[in-house]
Amino acid sequence: MKTIKAGEVAGGDFLLDVRTRGEFGREHIEGSRCDPLQDLDAGAWAAKLDVSRRCVVVCQGGIRAGQAAEMLEAAGAKNLVVLERGINGWKAAGRPCVRGGRRVLPLDCQVRIASGLIVVVGVVLGALGIPAGYLAAGLMGAGLICAGITNWCGLAILVGKMPWNEPDTAATCCNGGNKTTSCCGKEDG
Repeated sequence: MKTIKAGEVAGGDFLLDVRTRGEFGREHIEGSRCDPLQDLDAGAWAAKLDVSRRCVVVCQGGIRAGQAAEMLEAAGAKNLVVLERGINGWKAAGRPCVRGGRRVLPLDCQVRIASGLIVVVGVVLGALGIPAGYLAAGLMGAGLICAGITNWCGLAILVGKMPWNEPDTAATCCNGGNKTTSCCGKEDG
């Protein structure tokens, strides 16, 4: 999948943000629309995207955007690119973000915290004579290895569905019912 740098994003581009609604509510690129990767209906997007406009797929660091772009391309979407380094790269380039009142940590940080917590609690339980604790820590390690190899993380999907990752309102997200011309790139129909 082709990637572009923040400075290459043009005014006519359609920006599709595939982070969680909570992450999007915390900060996002002005004019972008949110449809979280775990809820993404690639077929519906492929049918709705205006092929005359480049669709820039955005996430926090680039991994989820790459996964979403592959799904969209497999569903028939055209003219797709991934924003290199995602929102992190956008901010590093000095580009502005719209900031909301939400203070939700990025999903990758939430996953690292949850993983570390499971490992620490598992080791403590194991040291206290509860062998299942070591098993939990080992399974978390195996899950992280699998996520690294396959680029798929079940824990990220689970954490992404937690209530704090939901927005105060779904108005900024296309899968919240806001499938309009400005949202999806062309008229519904």
